[in-house]
This record gives sequence, C-alpha cells and structure tokens, in this order.
Amino acid sequence: MQRAGNLDFDSQEIKQYIRALKEIDFEPAYLALLTCEGLKPLSRWEKPLDNYGLGLLHQTGLLTKQIQRTVKTGKVVIETIFSTSFGYIQLYEKRFAGTPIDKSAQTQRFEGFLFGFPPCCVDEYIRHPYAKNDLSPEEQKILFHWACTNCKITPLLLPAYKSTYDLLNSF
Repeated sequence: MQRAGNLDFDSQEIKQYIRALKEIDFEPAYLALLTCEGLKPLSRWEKPLDNYGLGLLHQTGLLTKQIQRTVKTGKVVIETIFSTSFGYIQLYEKRFAGTPIDKSAQTQRFEGFLFGFPPCCVDEYIRHPYAKNDLSPEEQKILFHWACTNCKITPLLLPAYKSTYDLLNSF
C-alpha cells in the first residue's frame, strides 16, 4: 500500500526492515513508521541501538544519531534519535548532547516541538501532568504525548496514528 510518506509498504524489502525493527522492540519500529510518514519530525528511543538496529533505521530512509546524556545519579544514558531531516537531528544534538536529562518547562516545550506534540497538550502537561482527557485508553496508548482536555489537534492526528499502528501490527 502506497501512503503519504516516503515508504512503499508493498515492498518486501521495506516490510523486512520494519519486521526486523519490530523484533528488536515494537516502540522503535512504531516511532520509525510515524517519523517516515511525517507524523513526527523527530523521534527518540530512550535506549541505544546497535549497528544492526541503526542500519535498519537507515534502510527506511531515516537519519540517526546516538546522544549521550546523564541522569541525576551521574549515570550516562544513550538515546537514539532519528528523523528524515538533518536539521531536527542537529537541533536536538546541539541542545541536549552531554547534558543532564531534565523535565523543565523549557525543555518539555522544546522537546514537544521537536517530537511533533500539540503545543496545547505540552502546556497542559507541564501544568497538570496526566490530567483527565476525552480519549479512550486505547487511543491514548498509541500516542507519544498526553492529550490535553478538549484537545482540538489530537483528534485530527489519531486516525493517522491508528492507521500506522495497525499497519505495524499487520507486519
């Protein structure tokens, strides 16, 4: 099935790459599809990927970078970021490489922008994390942001997210 994004999902080769990513973990495979489809400008998997996993992402047309960060204990963590745009990779790397992970409002707003989260959802999450919203648990679980109360943007995104989620489950 040809879709709006860059991938030809009828291609056996593309299906093979996506299946292999899914075998590593469902989440990076799902994030990769959302990013390839243009639904997310940049994605982050909060774990490192080996060369095989990075190669699979490259085979789907994504640019990748592994970013070192630290947590409060000083432990170094590796994040894997990927995008179709080098600019988003550069923005993330410039702002976050070698820095401690923090949850400041400024950081959450910048990450929200990079990851394609609706600004209204980011703002409400900063003020009231996990506030009750109008989504079903099934709808909320396929998103990577917490939808805000009475959101006008998330319901417009949900059909595309659901279609991508269902596509991945069919592989």
